[in-house]
Amino acid sequence: MTKERFRRDRKRLAIGAAGILGVLAFAPAPVGAVTIATVPVAALSAGEPGDTNDGESPRVRGAEDGAPPGRPAADPSPLPAFPPFPSPTLPRPAPSPPAASTAPAPSPAPTATPTTSPAPAPAPGFGAYLHYSPRGITDMAAFSRWLGGREVTVGHTYLPGDVWQNIEGAPAWLADWAAWYKAEPGRTLVLNVPMLERTEARVPDAMVARELRSGAAGAYDGHFERLARRLVGLGVKDAVLVVGWEMNGTTYTHRCGPDPRAWRTYWARIARVMNGVEGAGFRFDFTPTRGRDATPWTECYPGDDVVDIVGMDSYDQPYGTDFDRQISEPYGLQAQVDFAAKHGKAISYPEWGLFKNGDNAEYMRRMIRWMDAHPPLYQTISDYCPHGVWQCRMNQRATAVYRQAFKAGGGLPAEDAGEKEQASMRDCRPVRLGGWLEERLGGRLCVRFNW
Repeated sequence: MTKERFRRDRKRLAIGAAGILGVLAFAPAPVGAVTIATVPVAALSAGEPGDTNDGESPRVRGAEDGAPPGRPAADPSPLPAFPPFPSPTLPRPAPSPPAASTAPAPSPAPTATPTTSPAPAPAPGFGAYLHYSPRGITDMAAFSRWLGGREVTVGHTYLPGDVWQNIEGAPAWLADWAAWYKAEPGRTLVLNVPMLERTEARVPDAMVARELRSGAAGAYDGHFERLARRLVGLGVKDAVLVVGWEMNGTTYTHRCGPDPRAWRTYWARIARVMNGVEGAGFRFDFTPTRGRDATPWTECYPGDDVVDIVGMDSYDQPYGTDFDRQISEPYGLQAQVDFAAKHGKAISYPEWGLFKNGDNAEYMRRMIRWMDAHPPLYQTISDYCPHGVWQCRMNQRATAVYRQAFKAGGGLPAEDAGEKEQASMRDCRPVRLGGWLEERLGGRLCVRFNW
């Protein structure tokens, strides 16, 4: 670039102030141009102090923060409430029909019996993760009222992964979830189950590989047999179990990467041991994070004979990624749908919500449309900051979309000008300036180059 052109281009810069609740961004424009977008500050900065896990699942915090064991902390401030799709108990996927005979079939005799239409597919199970403890149960009633009385049919909680005793189902609040499940017909309990203790302790890969091989050899069968007996005894013999979730990342000790072969064998062994308990009929959900992450999740798939559901935890990340990319990326949303169809499995979204791109109403609208076009067996948004809507006041635009779409008698609202403005921020890259300066600027400098 010549000096003259550089001086000429530099004169074309236009700088404006975004205000205390805005962030600076380079948007599509002539070379070197600068524009302003008013994205809420909290949406960029909340929930990620010290976060170094970009592109993976949200940063994990302890259960003492109010987050599920193995998930990020919830916003401690009290908030409003909301509802779901009415749905029956989630069925196991139907087996594929046998291949038709090649011999010509005889013509059927005339009959006066009218043909019957096939039964409509059940509506997707609807819920939200609100809290792992009994508070999550009581909050469901308020959540339903917030959505105009729409019934929540899916309850979602997590077992702690600190010690084997808790993985075996020791927490007393598991009985409260079982009572909620049995109180009304048509409800579903979704339970995330760690595969190894110290599941958030950043255990080295070599040790993880040894633990996976021990599990594959049967060393931990007794723990999962005890969990299965406890669940059957509580009356939740058909719970959906999300075992070893987000295995394709690096967050958890139950990750797949250190030894995919041992991981697959171990996961399949857990499913067989648990469903081998008398009276058990659990549904097993294989749930990676969206995208490739550290390990392609297809390398971890344990087999059609033990998997009932192909799930996906899908948050709005990383920075600047639009929804089209979330669909088309390798091991993304389309890959999940195609893989599940190929293997004859249902799909699910045990965790989904906002994250790295703040109060993104466009993401919310597109994700809801995606689930309308590709109905999951169930879906539960992670409803705490920064991901949620009812318990997270910072996401006002996305909350309006969600509430209108899911409330009783509602529907997806029309796109507004604010969402179009957000769409212009795609591929914006944040510049870390430090907490003190970002607080005074009212947000994070976000740069988009359009050379």
